[in-house]
Amino acid sequence: MDDPRFPCAPQFTCVGAQADPYAAVPTLVLRLRITDDTPGGVHAITLRCQIRIEPARRQYTTGEAELLGDLFGPVARWRDTVRAMQLATLSVTVPPFTGSTDVDVPVPCGYDLEVAAGKYFASLEDGEIPLLLLFSGTVFCRTERGFEVTPVPWDREARYRLPVALWHEVMDLYFPGTGWLRLRRDTLRGLLRYKSARALATWDETVERLLEEAGDR
Repeated sequence: MDDPRFPCAPQFTCVGAQADPYAAVPTLVLRLRITDDTPGGVHAITLRCQIRIEPARRQYTTGEAELLGDLFGPVARWRDTVRAMQLATLSVTVPPFTGSTDVDVPVPCGYDLEVAAGKYFASLEDGEIPLLLLFSGTVFCRTERGFEVTPVPWDREARYRLPVALWHEVMDLYFPGTGWLRLRRDTLRGLLRYKSARALATWDETVERLLEEAGDR
């Protein structure tokens, strides 16, 4: 980008992702590759990254479509209801580099099924999740005119197709084979009465019994 308003114009590419097994909460780590041809190099970047899910950019199985009905409605209306969803807005500091560098961006992954992104991820069986990364921030660099401070150009973005299996791996690291469902206190008390009256040992048994009685098992 040969624009005097942006003497330093880094480019961004997402080159990979992995689960973080040591974070306090379920966390996915995106690997960013940043390149910049400023001869004097980049002293630092205070980078903001907005991550969006683009659900319209993939196909869905019949089973996935059934689960996503709670989020997007009937499949017949998906042309109007399937829209990009916000996943996270994060800030990272990029250290000095010349030419190119790789930076890790930790992305906390919610497991709350009342949050749109969590509900979407949990509904997918396999394949990939289309992500759009939008970048902004400030670049500190040295050019022929000396030390300069410039914004990250407003058109900087990157796309990445995150494997669904990797999201499941992240969840299984922290909550192996389980999930979370938030209920009102009065609903929980009602479930507790139902569980106690039938001498059921676990909450799984309680819900399974209710599903059987409703004819869904």
